[in-house]
Amino acid sequence: MTLQEQTVPADITVVERIAERGGRAGSIGDVVFRALTFLFALLVLLILGGVIVALIEGAWPALRTFGFSFVVTEVWNPVTEKFGALAPIYGTLVTSAIAMLVGIPVAFGVAVFITEICPLWLKRPLATMIELLAAIPSIIYGIWGLFVFAPFVQQYIQPAIIDTLGQVPGIGALFAGPPLGIGVLTAGFILAIMVLPFISSIMRDVFETVPPMLKESAYGLGATRGEVVWQVVLPYTRIGVVGGIMLGLGRALGETMAVTFVIGNAHRISASILQPGTTISASLANEFTEAFGDLYRSSLIALGFILFIITFIVLAIAKLMLLELQKRAGS
Repeated sequence: MTLQEQTVPADITVVERIAERGGRAGSIGDVVFRALTFLFALLVLLILGGVIVALIEGAWPALRTFGFSFVVTEVWNPVTEKFGALAPIYGTLVTSAIAMLVGIPVAFGVAVFITEICPLWLKRPLATMIELLAAIPSIIYGIWGLFVFAPFVQQYIQPAIIDTLGQVPGIGALFAGPPLGIGVLTAGFILAIMVLPFISSIMRDVFETVPPMLKESAYGLGATRGEVVWQVVLPYTRIGVVGGIMLGLGRALGETMAVTFVIGNAHRISASILQPGTTISASLANEFTEAFGDLYRSSLIALGFILFIITFIVLAIAKLMLLELQKRAGS
């Protein structure tokens, strides 16, 4: 009798024994497990629905009073009870855009260096130190940004930007004005530092999933390291890269304390990104505890509802992009 003939009956006996002992219990366990997981999923949807209902209910007085003009009006005057969300919306979008413009290239470079170039003895310590940036509380970023980074920006970065980009026709207005240190640009830099560990960690993880055979084949055909990254690694991992970028964008849109410290908290829209501004989250953090009157409080809740809508739109666009990328990869 061969070894295969000896083991197959034994395997069948074990399976039959398990089926006889726990068949019915397993069926009941499957039903309970399915019901619990459905309950948890339903609980998440109920919580999300409760948040939406609470935001709409709290924001309704302001939305009913101001209508669509609340979204397109810049004025924010608690004394006269005239409120508009345009300045916080503008600040939220601009600071997040600056954070992405600065953070994505740096995160991509960090991920490529760690996965493709970094010596083996430095790889793990460097990756750990970058990931530790995500563990720093946002208020620490804010304090560091106000007392260390903002003076550095005021003394070195902003004067150089004003003397160079500020003199270029057409875009010079974006970099005009005195170097104050605090402002929209500084807030964008702080956000870039904060989203860097999230984006770079995800990029590094997905880059490491590329089969070595693909890269070695490209090197064997004479490709350079840069060509391997752009033509092999990045196309293979584009879905994960886009997901990491959208995760960082979501963090940038909702960041509160760090931005509150360095943006200047001015309810106005300036053509120059060097000047103070505000964001939705910073406005809520600064004013919600001191809001008097139902209309003032409702206007702040309406700001939160708008931030929820912006975040939902960003996540929806990200999901559509991922589905399109998956479709292209499948084809």
